[in-house]
Amino acid sequence: MTLPVAVIGAGPYGLSTAAHLKARGVPTRVFGSPMVSWREQMPAGMLLKSTPAASDIDAPQPGHTLLDYCLDAGERRYESDWDVIPVETFAAYGQWFQRRLVPGLEQVRVKSVERRQGGPGFELKLDSGEQFAARAVVVATGLSGLARVPAELAAAVPGGPAGDVPFSHSSHHRDLSGFAGRHVAVIGAGQSALETAVLLAEAGAASVRVVARRRGAVRFGAAPDGQSSLKPDTPFGRAWSLYAFSYHADGFRRLPPRTRAYLVRRVLGPLGAWWLRERFVGRVQVTEGKRVVRARLAEGRPVLTLAESADGPESELTADHVIAATGYRVDLGALDFLGDSVRTRLAASAGGPRLGAGYHSSVPGLFFTGLPAAASYGPVMRFVCGTAYASPRLARAVAAL
Repeated sequence: MTLPVAVIGAGPYGLSTAAHLKARGVPTRVFGSPMVSWREQMPAGMLLKSTPAASDIDAPQPGHTLLDYCLDAGERRYESDWDVIPVETFAAYGQWFQRRLVPGLEQVRVKSVERRQGGPGFELKLDSGEQFAARAVVVATGLSGLARVPAELAAAVPGGPAGDVPFSHSSHHRDLSGFAGRHVAVIGAGQSALETAVLLAEAGAASVRVVARRRGAVRFGAAPDGQSSLKPDTPFGRAWSLYAFSYHADGFRRLPPRTRAYLVRRVLGPLGAWWLRERFVGRVQVTEGKRVVRARLAEGRPVLTLAESADGPESELTADHVIAATGYRVDLGALDFLGDSVRTRLAASAGGPRLGAGYHSSVPGLFFTGLPAAASYGPVMRFVCGTAYASPRLARAVAAL
């Protein structure tokens, strides 16, 4: 009997990988809640920074783009670089993709993955109580468990952000209306921070202040007609470096680990979308060039100690709530379903699993895609359009086992 391949995760990367595996005739079981991060961890009213062309989930056959979904569902067509996509539309597109190409999705949680004793492959346990063997496992868990909260904020809430604690991560908030009439500080300078700040202001917050550690960090990209036509086009805009990262990602894993870690952080780094500037200016206050050195609670309200440098003069900022919109960081320890027999053989490099050709890890039969693959395949893996590069190659490598 041919053992199935297990795909863990049902976001864009998991669904795209599963669709490619199924198209190759590879027996596949897929686990997860479809598009759960997009449905539950993004604020209502959020708009995608990516253009429609950069928002397609890659499929092995035509007819499954975002535009195809819009035409099929009778929704507004999103096709121009000037069109801005609501997160609700994108989440619905992913669910439509799943129903059409991955109809057998199993909405159960994988509790553990261990290497099989006495043979190749893996033993998986599900929270349904089922236990089964798989010849390969693809980890496509997306952002789950990877929210990054700066250590200075985390120290103020040792038990972690929960309940009525006035510190949180941006992924904790689907509905921002509860912040009406409150003073909120947002830590960060990327699209998530700037758009969260705008949505808070539009939801009636008494005041919103963005705190960014670098001077000049709060800035916005150029509109589609403001980019040079002399540079190659990519899903992220026109630039030679972006072209290399988008279409030649295999070359990225041959760079030194320190270089890769630096590029993943800095390329396509913090930058607000061009369409957000008008909604931001005049509604959101900005403090730049200040880092949070300490955080504490005073009479139930968070107090941030800010400074330009570790030994520079300090100032304090008090708010009703602090939201860390500081993104996500790959932490292999957060993938707690990977058992000891897997984890002890898993090599890491540049902040993520070290991957070879076809997204294969150092553990035979174990593959990673999406954000955890960025350390080896570059910043394109942080975005939906990276499915076009990753999924066909990963599926080909799995099918060859």
